[in-house]
Amino acid sequence: MTFALSGSPGGGAQTGFTSPTYTVAVDTAPQYNGKQFAVTALGGTQVGVTASSVGNPFTVNMIRPVTLKSAAPLRTNSNSLLQNNRNVWVMIIRKGGFVNTAAGIRGIMVTRTSWDIPAGMETESPAEIRASVSFQVGVGNNQSAGIGDMLVTGTS
Repeated sequence: MTFALSGSPGGGAQTGFTSPTYTVAVDTAPQYNGKQFAVTALGGTQVGVTASSVGNPFTVNMIRPVTLKSAAPLRTNSNSLLQNNRNVWVMIIRKGGFVNTAAGIRGIMVTRTSWDIPAGMETESPAEIRASVSFQVGVGNNQSAGIGDMLVTGTS
């Protein structure tokens, strides 16, 4: 798997943050078909944010399908769309934080991103897969602060 973080990846713009960066280190993934990295240090201004610890994780885990499926045999519906032959990749980010600071109660936020790709598309239309990922990252970069504000304020 070519998913490999190193150094200090930059973060997207967020309200109240200045030039956020995240120093990462290889971590042990909870499953054998995954790769995990933990945030060991923070850069820029991120008041109230903590790096990963046992009780307060800040990790990213990339999970590949256990068995990659090929395009054959093809099963299509009446619109010639491939059915039930997909490879699903998942990225999970876990970030701990206080739910009730006064009581010392913590919780863990889980962010899941998945790529549900029809088997065979990786060989027949790799540029289409790359375009989808490029657009996803671009939307995330463009709307990072807006998404963060929406999740904090509850308004879209």
